[in-house]
Amino acid sequence: MTARIYQIQKNALQSGKALTHKWVLEYAPAEAKKADPLTGWAGSGDTKQQLKLSFSSQDAAVAYAEREKIAYTVIATPPKTLKIQAYADNFR
Repeated sequence: MTARIYQIQKNALQSGKALTHKWVLEYAPAEAKKADPLTGWAGSGDTKQQLKLSFSSQDAAVAYAEREKIAYTVIATPPKTLKIQAYADNFR
């Protein structure tokens, strides 16, 4: 079972940078979800998919994964790009 380690990104509807410094370890899905015939809800028997562990740094998350012998992949945080635009540019 493999895990992904990544840093939380800022939501598009969020103006502040709260909780964006945390790193998350979550397991990759081991099996595909299937629809329940009675309710129609999607689900699977994979319970590790429900776990989401948060850490203060990338090193702490990697150290945990190595200590527990979990195969992991670190997903790098993409660089932030700002689109500088003046209010007058909306009317061009």
